[in-house]
Amino acid sequence: MRGDDNQQEGMFRYISPEKRVPADHPLRPIRKIVDEILKEMSPQFAKLYSDVGRPSIAPERLFRSLLLQIFYSVRSERMLIEQLQYNLLFRWFVGMEMDEAVWKHAVFSKNRERLLNEEIAESFFQRVLERARPSLSDEHCTVDGTLIEAWVTPEEFPAKGREGKAARTGRGVRLSRREAEERDP
Repeated sequence: MRGDDNQQEGMFRYISPEKRVPADHPLRPIRKIVDEILKEMSPQFAKLYSDVGRPSIAPERLFRSLLLQIFYSVRSERMLIEQLQYNLLFRWFVGMEMDEAVWKHAVFSKNRERLLNEEIAESFFQRVLERARPSLSDEHCTVDGTLIEAWVTPEEFPAKGREGKAARTGRGVRLSRREAEERDP
């Protein structure tokens, strides 16, 4: 007998997001590391924000979201916000409830920009890298160089070489003219 295709608009479900993510999922140990780091950095976050005014997106959630954007090569903040609308794994990693409203992409961008302009962002990413280093592999990994380039401003990644002009590789990573010639004479 064929089952019915009943479609309901709303229904109460009581299931923990924690139970939806497999116990052996690779994001579980990363989330544990990230949560420990964010807890250590909480006093530093408190210094960045005022006690009055409109509440912003929690810096902990911003950093977790940015890590997902990097891990899953999400091309834009709009697409990241879209993923947060329906991707249970993303919502779990960020720390959002299943029925919690997702931020507008413009609000996310503004909060992200403000946070990444602080030294605290570099400190966070360095700590994650240091603690995750034992789990990292030296096997080949493909990375979208355009995402890396988008995260690095020209001031942060100055061109090296005599003329000071940078060449681009086919993957969008900036190299000095000398480095580019050494790589491809």
